[in-house]
Amino acid sequence: MKIEDFLREVTAIPGVTGNEGAAADYIADAFRPYADEVRVTPLNCVVARQKGEGPKVLICAHLDEIGMMVSRIEEDGSLRLQSVGGVDPRVLPGMRVRVYAREGMLLGVVGATPPHLLKEADRKNNYNWDTLFVDLGMDAEQVRQKVRLGDTVCFEARYVEMKNDRVATKTADDRACVAIMLEAARRLRQMAHQADLYFVATCQEEIGSYGALISGFALEPDMGVAFDVCHAETPGAPRNSTSKITSLVTSKGPFLNSFLVKKLEETAKENGIELQFAVDPRYTSTDADELSVTRAGVPTVLLSLPIKYMHTNVETLDMHALKEGGRLLAHYLAAIQGSWEDELWN
Repeated sequence: MKIEDFLREVTAIPGVTGNEGAAADYIADAFRPYADEVRVTPLNCVVARQKGEGPKVLICAHLDEIGMMVSRIEEDGSLRLQSVGGVDPRVLPGMRVRVYAREGMLLGVVGATPPHLLKEADRKNNYNWDTLFVDLGMDAEQVRQKVRLGDTVCFEARYVEMKNDRVATKTADDRACVAIMLEAARRLRQMAHQADLYFVATCQEEIGSYGALISGFALEPDMGVAFDVCHAETPGAPRNSTSKITSLVTSKGPFLNSFLVKKLEETAKENGIELQFAVDPRYTSTDADELSVTRAGVPTVLLSLPIKYMHTNVETLDMHALKEGGRLLAHYLAAIQGSWEDELWN
């Protein structure tokens, strides 16, 4: 399967935090041609192993997505929502959403009271969860027969191919990075590597990186590579918080092992791959944080894919950067030697 086709299909699958099963099953099937072992854990992490005799390396990117859940059904059948993960209610008005109810998926639209009908003072306020609702086009009795409190609500799946090899889609955070892992696993089938590799698509990152925590605890890796997205350059955004959309970023900071960062930089130079740098002087707000302090500690490096419009249904990325990320990861993992363990803390 082409990596573009994988990304199109995997981003369309619902997988809001806590309900990742369908996405996990799809990702597990995608890894099977490139792995010696594949399994799905009880909390829906996917673990795909490529066996090796050298250091055990855990590579992770999260498969869960932000979304919503039904918090109330109004008298007219409208649904009120609450966020699961970091959904900004200001992006929702006019959006189509999918409600996963007891009898299947229902398509709805997010509405709000028109500004014409608001008092002048209320027109100055931005949207929040109390002012938005989902209209399913049904009367209240029909809605109550089909929808329950707590039902999952997702952004509508949309995959837009843009100019210059750019793509806009929901759930690029972080399934685009799962795609990078898959591309690396495919390449490594044709490459020699000493390391014992565990590609892990983690659950529950959006509420605290718990999938990385439990995976690191269970697998006891010697070192780790965490993947997530970061902010690409966007009009009005601070330059020191954004990166060019055209290549991956690695970070330096106290949660990240400086030796592994140096090796990553060397690998990029040796293979003619562009790599940007960022600083995270405290936590990174990614799986790297939890993984690096699991058990007695896991030396970890972080790689990030820049995207525009994070946590919307039009997260925009550069496919060349994604593919080069897979190439970089494959060469980096192939370069890992047993001697690295002696140098990690020097």
